[in-house]
Formats: sequence, structure tokens, C-alpha cells
Amino acid sequence: MTVLVTAASGTTGSRLARRLEAHGTPVRRAGRSARADVRFDWADPATHRPALTDVDGVYLVLPPGVADPMPVVAPFLAEARRCRVRRMVLLGSSAVPLGGPGLGAAGASLAAHVPEWAVLRPSWFASNFVLDHLHADSVRRHDEIVSATGDGRVPFIDPDDIAAVAARFLTGAVPAGRDVVLTGPAPLSFDDVAAMLSGVTGRRIRHRRVSPAELSARHRRRGIPAPFADLLAALDEAIAGGAEDRTTTTVQDITGTPPRSFADFLLGLPAETRARL
Repeated sequence: MTVLVTAASGTTGSRLARRLEAHGTPVRRAGRSARADVRFDWADPATHRPALTDVDGVYLVLPPGVADPMPVVAPFLAEARRCRVRRMVLLGSSAVPLGGPGLGAAGASLAAHVPEWAVLRPSWFASNFVLDHLHADSVRRHDEIVSATGDGRVPFIDPDDIAAVAARFLTGAVPAGRDVVLTGPAPLSFDDVAAMLSGVTGRRIRHRRVSPAELSARHRRRGIPAPFADLLAALDEAIAGGAEDRTTTTVQDITGTPPRSFADFLLGLPAETRARL
């Protein structure tokens, strides 16, 4: 089978593509860069059919920074049905239940378009603090993490574990028709994360606590549209209220391997990545 990987140069898509190819599964990388196998643009429906033709499975990463992705996702899903795509795995979020707004609505619509589907709802990525992300940028520039999470805890997950689960679904190794929450092995506060980053960088990284309103304003100053800035701030507020303070055994149940801890994720970073922290 051939698997179309959207956001193939992204955090989970790049890892998934490498994993599938290592196991002999043909991969079609979709994107707007010259490195993509096929040009794909959410805003251009004319790119959807060429990307989906002769594809058996799709790893679906929705357009970033959009509070309601359905207006651009719906034409893609309709094209996938016309192209007889068999299997689709959507990257969702542990913060958004199946059938909820935005990502949740997209997940709930999969069953109407493909025979086999899965929605992966991972917790927050461990890589958010070291790769191209607002937290990572703040750590590098100001030695701080800014959040409205208070004392709330999150079981940060290694993106490699997400890719491993996605690969199992896309190759048919586990039953489809599932909505699964993926977490790391232990919840951590942002104070805990700051302390671990201090140990890795040799600098004092602090967690600066702000209100949800202050965080939303901060996001808007960085160019994030107001509706999405408010959404991000609300997610932090939910963390402060304990919404993410949980763990699941799903990664181990599906892959046979326990999820990697945040500490081990940091220790496993390449030397060049550590140098940029």
C-alpha cells in the first residue's frame, strides 16, 4: 500500500515517513516545499486529487493555526472518498474530544469518508520546548517558559511514539475505527520542565506564570490570529484545572514499547539540537 503523509516535513509526519519506509511501505510526501513528492496545499483544492490518486492510506495533519479547519478539510475528505482511500489516521489532540469543535469535528467525520480510520489524540509534544515552537523560542531567547498552566501537569509525549502508533494503524497492524489518547509515562508541571531544561542547558530556565488573558495578548502580539490565540490560552487554562493530568497505556498497548519519558527525550536529543537550546 502507498501512504500519503501530509505535513511530511513536520514533527510527526517526518518521523512517520521514515518509519514507514524503513518497514518497506511506499510513502508519498505531500507539501508545498520542493522536497515533497507531490505538491499539496490546503488552500488549493486542485492539489488534492493528484495527492490522493492511487493512495491506500493517509496520515492527516490539519492546517495549523486555524480554530475551525472544516471548511478547508471537507473538500479534501470528499476527494479521498472519490479516490477510494481505504485508511486514514488523523492527528488530533488530547484536549479536543471526538465530535468536539475544530479537530473534534474533523475526527468525527472520518467514518463517513473512509472504511478504516483512527484518531490519535496525543498530549502535548515534548519537542515543543526544543524545536520550532513558541516555548522553544522563549527558552532560547529569554530563558523562560511563559504559560497560564499554573501548577497544572501534562504527560508530555515524544513525537516518535506518536509516529510509531500511526504506523501501526496505517499498515493495518492494529484494528481501525478507534479514538485513542496517547500520553507520555508521567505528568509534569511546567516548573518541572523548566528545571529539566536548566539541567540540559546549564542555564537557569524559569517558568513565568501569566493569566489566560495575558497569554492570549502575548500570542496576538506575535501575529497569531485572535480566535486561535484565545484557543491556545484556553488550553493552558484547562491544564491549570487538571484537564491533562492523566496517563494512558495506549502507546505500549499498540506498539509493545513503553512511551519515552520527557527526561529520556531530552537526553536523546542530537548534540546539535542541544547546542541550539
